[in-house]
Amino acid sequence: MIGDSEIIGRIRKGDIKQFESLFRSSYVSLVRYAKSLISDHDASEEIVQELFYRLWQNREKIKIESSLNGYLFRSVHNRCLHYIGHNKVVARHAEEILSENQGFADNPSEILQYRELQDKVADILDSLPERCGQIFYMSRFEGLKYNEIAERLSVSVKTVEANMGRALRAFRKELAQQ
Repeated sequence: MIGDSEIIGRIRKGDIKQFESLFRSSYVSLVRYAKSLISDHDASEEIVQELFYRLWQNREKIKIESSLNGYLFRSVHNRCLHYIGHNKVVARHAEEILSENQGFADNPSEILQYRELQDKVADILDSLPERCGQIFYMSRFEGLKYNEIAERLSVSVKTVEANMGRALRAFRKELAQQ
């Protein structure tokens, strides 16, 4: 049996058979995990498919420092958190629009830019260590204050601040490259 680093190396080099093997061996468990988080089978499948699509598209730049399986599950977890946060934002905006009785015409260019930015945010979240991504998500998507996050996660406020600093640096670095 080959190790994670060899699998990653083969995928980096464009070994489609190795990639397909990884997909087949991981897909069902990743979809099941996503469904446990978001309770939507179709969205769970879409999240996992998108993860593998991006993995293949960015295979040459892939940096997996943990186990391959851990990376995949963490990526699904982060994408599910993003999906939940996005749905909350969409619902909130829909309520505001309905309450104001305003219709709006979507500009296709703006929609495309927004989706590209969402994808970039999801990719950056995936690249963060799990705790760091979780803290960023709780702060930015759930609107929690640092002391609330520290209390929920049973860590110090300084730990929350340090992880937010790391996450924000990663976002600045990645978004500045666009």
